[in-house]
Amino acid sequence: MCGIVGYLGARQAYPILIKGLHRLEYRGYDSAGIALISDGGILNLYKSKGKVADLERFAEAKDTSGTVGIAHTRWATHGEPNDLNAHPHYSQSRSLALIHNGIIENYAVLRLELESKGYTFRSNTDTEVIVYLVEYIRDTDGVDLCTAVQLALQQVVGAYAIAILSKDDPDCIIAARKSSPLVVGIGEDEFFLASDATPIVEYTDRVVYLDDGEIAVLRRGEPLRVVDLHNAPVTPVVRRLAMNLSQLEKGGYPHFMLKEIYEQPQTLLNCIRGRINIEGTSVVLSGIIDNRERILSARRIIIVACGTSWHAALIGEHLIEDLCRIPVEVEYASEFRYRNPVILPDDIVIAISQSGETADTLAAVELAKSRGAFIYGICNVVGSSIARATDSGSYIHVGPEIGVASTKAFTGQVTVLSMLALTLAHEKGTVTDERFTALVRELQHIPDHITQVLKQAPAIADLAKTFTYARNFIYLGRGYNYPAALEGALKLKEISYIHAEGYPAAEMKHGPIALIDAEMPVVAIATTDSIYEKTISNIQEIKARQGKIIAIVTEGDTAVRSIADHVIPVPRVAEPFAPILASIPLQLLAYYIAVHKGRDVDQPRNLAKSVTVE
Repeated sequence: MCGIVGYLGARQAYPILIKGLHRLEYRGYDSAGIALISDGGILNLYKSKGKVADLERFAEAKDTSGTVGIAHTRWATHGEPNDLNAHPHYSQSRSLALIHNGIIENYAVLRLELESKGYTFRSNTDTEVIVYLVEYIRDTDGVDLCTAVQLALQQVVGAYAIAILSKDDPDCIIAARKSSPLVVGIGEDEFFLASDATPIVEYTDRVVYLDDGEIAVLRRGEPLRVVDLHNAPVTPVVRRLAMNLSQLEKGGYPHFMLKEIYEQPQTLLNCIRGRINIEGTSVVLSGIIDNRERILSARRIIIVACGTSWHAALIGEHLIEDLCRIPVEVEYASEFRYRNPVILPDDIVIAISQSGETADTLAAVELAKSRGAFIYGICNVVGSSIARATDSGSYIHVGPEIGVASTKAFTGQVTVLSMLALTLAHEKGTVTDERFTALVRELQHIPDHITQVLKQAPAIADLAKTFTYARNFIYLGRGYNYPAALEGALKLKEISYIHAEGYPAAEMKHGPIALIDAEMPVVAIATTDSIYEKTISNIQEIKARQGKIIAIVTEGDTAVRSIADHVIPVPRVAEPFAPILASIPLQLLAYYIAVHKGRDVDQPRNLAKSVTVE
């Protein structure tokens, strides 16, 4: 992985490809490259370790002419990040060039076989095997490029999204996918190709999302053709993009992450709109209502997710068990799929993924489907793989999230889980009408409360300066707020590179308290809730050992304020929604610490936005 762009049409391809790569920088990468068939018919390939800007400098004096090309940003899996391992890769004869997202699991076997036939490899990547194999089949069997790709991919084990050019057929791009996203944009006598819609939206709103095992043939002057690996034709479904270009710009903010933090009052309004009535007396999630009997009959709910989405899932577990009285299990998708889990036909499996392309979560979905479970997806990206693979679901509707560290997607996921729990509880009759109405109205006001919290950003920025020295952080929370502590710790480690861990506050004395000294900052989420007094006792244990306490408290709190070194107040809300508000100052704290340390906030090292490999 990580980012694919392609163009075929009447315009010069290079500017479109470079702009597309910049659009995909948010996904995280360590090298970039481009392949173009020049106006003179030469297949030129330029690539460089580092950023897209480094590639632009490298290509500055080169021939970048041509109206067809493919480009790539790579996040290293096989082979270190360097110029040689960057994509695209030439075939042995240099007549083909290929880019690839994913991992080829049997590349070593294929490589040995090709080496035995006299092929010499130039890189340490698994990707190079594909383009060599395609060329070998094309030349040995005397077939066209599309057929060679089909035959080659029948021998490949693993995940891939590929695009391939041939200098012998300069009016065509062949693209294929399995377990890694690929979208084709259809313009006026031109085609666009990308790993997501962000490089395409500027040029067309008509797209086709390829499914697993599908191959797209983009040929100049012809309509899009889609076939499967055995050459059976597939009728492409053309969709309209709801995304707009302004959502992909920083809008005057220094970083996408800060923009997305500040967007949360509006994005949560978008998330709620049309689902909660104006009076605050009704919640309707069509994905629940349309499958009412199937969901109401469930004896257990399993939630699968990774990273930030897993933290949202933990809050969802609290919400559903508290309000709906259904047992819930939360699983790391990456572990779930490999431990032979017990999945019953009357289980509901909820899959949560911002991108809708997370490889482990998608695999968990397929496993659960094969066991007969009903699958409910919670995604942000319309038309994504998980959204298409599930039986029903809900979009969070928070708009494109460009910053690698998730912010608005997390609060959107928790908001959808809140509405899901409320809808289900109301249908089951497990909450009184009074409590239901009170919680719905509380949820309606969360965007306004977030606006109030964001007014404290300057104070949090000043506070962050104090803690740029820290090498470790501990985050504490209890009940609903424990997952928020985990999420706060993840945000800090992702973008500042400070080691941070989240714990249930009561677990400190079972080991982690040994780490506490005067140099250890501790962030404690201590909003007023059912275990507030217990949390205060845990904070006092830290303070007695000279730990530095930063506390998230409810407005008007005096008890925690008297013992904490720093407090950040948030509005009083019902206990189930406290994590949403608590996450806002934690996002800001992580952001400003990272900025003060000079980190690349939007593109932290070693991370990718959409993790499409295991």
